[in-house]
Order: sequence, then structure tokens, then C-alpha cells
Amino acid sequence: KPELHLHFPLSVFGTCTINFGLVTVSWPHPDSANLLFGWCAITALGNLNLNRGGHLILWDLGLVIRFPPGSTILIPSALIKHSNIPIQAGETHYFFVQYSAAGLFQWVRNGSKTDADWHTSATLAERAQRAEEDKRQWEEGTSMFSKWPKDF
Repeated sequence: KPELHLHFPLSVFGTCTINFGLVTVSWPHPDSANLLFGWCAITALGNLNLNRGGHLILWDLGLVIRFPPGSTILIPSALIKHSNIPIQAGETHYFFVQYSAAGLFQWVRNGSKTDADWHTSATLAERAQRAEEDKRQWEEGTSMFSKWPKDF
């Protein structure tokens, strides 16, 4: 049985990624492998002119956010398409990202099996029950988010 090890003893997140390079830019994307209703902590690092680049864009919310180095933002990255604006020549921009991949939760739910392995060994009744549980889990997960009126 494989063992899972925590990256940081007191972290609530399953893993982390450090996006570094001379210019860290991402194109609009959701993090589809993350837990759908989970949070993703993004910490900006580097040296850049915030008036000229490095902004975080949350496309589905219509927001462009000044995101200075040393700041951390929490977003449901699997649900919200996001990206960032390029920076200027000679500047640096990095991200320290903490999140929990959906696969970790699936592994636990499946009794230390991948989804593919679980489906191979599951009966038709178990698969039908799982489909109902998945629907309920989606509804419960998305109900945890605040809801704004449409005219907000």
C-alpha cells in the first residue's frame, strides 16, 4: 500500500507547486485536476511593477486583481478560469501554489484504489450508488460557496 506524506506538517493542503522562471505567465485555465469545491492558495513572489503587469485575472468573475509579491489569495481554482498578465523585461514573477488534487480524495474514497481500478471491481449496483453520491457531493460542495444576487 503506498503511503502519503505531508509536504508541511501543519498545512491543510495536499500538495504544492512552485511556478518559477524568469517570466511566469499562465494562459486562461481552470485547474481541472483539483478538488472541484476545494480552495487553492496562490502566493505571489518576485520583483515587478504592479502598474505594468503581473495582475491576476479571474475570468468567470470579470475581475482583474493587482496581486503584489508577498500577497496570498484563495480561489476555487477548479471552478474559476484564471490567468495572469505578463510582466516587463528585467522583472521577476513567481508563484507558490498550495492545493489538493481531486485524486487524493478519490484514492481515499475508493479504499486506496484509483477511480479506474475501483470501476473495474465495482458491481453495477455500486456504480449506480456512486453516481448518486457524486451528484449529492457536487450539490453539497458547491453549496459551501457564498451566493450573490444576480444584480450585485
